[in-house]
Amino acid sequence: MRKIVLATKNTGKITEFKRLLDEHAKDIAVLGLNNFPDMPDVVESGKSLSENARLKAKEISDFTHLPALADDSGLFIDALNGDPGIYSARWGGYLGEDSSQRDLVNINKVLGQLKTVSKDQRGAQFKAVVALYKPNSTGPATQKEFEGILPGEIVFEPIGNSGFGYDPIFMPSGFNQSLAELSPRVKDEISHRGIALRMMAPFLLANL
Repeated sequence: MRKIVLATKNTGKITEFKRLLDEHAKDIAVLGLNNFPDMPDVVESGKSLSENARLKAKEISDFTHLPALADDSGLFIDALNGDPGIYSARWGGYLGEDSSQRDLVNINKVLGQLKTVSKDQRGAQFKAVVALYKPNSTGPATQKEFEGILPGEIVFEPIGNSGFGYDPIFMPSGFNQSLAELSPRVKDEISHRGIALRMMAPFLLANL
C-alpha cells in the first residue's frame, strides 16, 4: 500500500484527512506525525498559507523519506482586516499541548474582538492550502498545491460540539448551522480543506 505522511499531530485533522482520502484514494495509507515521535517541530516561518504548507511538506518529507502532505489553514475575518489569518492556530497565545483548550482560548479572543461588531459586518472566510512534496531519487522532487476557500460569517457565541478549531463560531454561507453542528459528510463536502484535498486527490493517485 502506498504511504503518505500528513504533517500534523492534530487528531481532528488526521481523522478528517483520512475520511476524505478514503473517499478518493482508498489504497493510500495516511501516517500522522505521531508515527514519528523524533520528528522535530517545523517552524512555520512563512508569510502565507502557501509558504507554510510547502515548508512543512518538504521538511517532513526530508525527515521521513516519504511523500508528505501538509496543509496550512486560517480564518480570515473581514472586520479584523483578515486576522487571525496565518496566525489562527496560535491567535490566543496558548502555549500548552491541549488542542481543545487552545481552541477555546482562540475562540474567546475572536469573540472578544468582535463583541461590538454587528451581524452584517461579521463576514469571514476559511482558507486552506494543501501542499504535496514527494522526493525523487532520480530528479527534482514532485511538488503541487491547491487552495480551498469557504465563505461565511462569525456567530455571536459557540454552537455545536463537533469539529475543531473555530468550527463552533463559523457559519458557512447558505447554512443556518455552524460547522460544529454539521455532519462530517456535509462538512467534508463544503470545507475549505475538503475542497483543496479533492482537487489534490487525482494528482495523488497519479503521482504517488
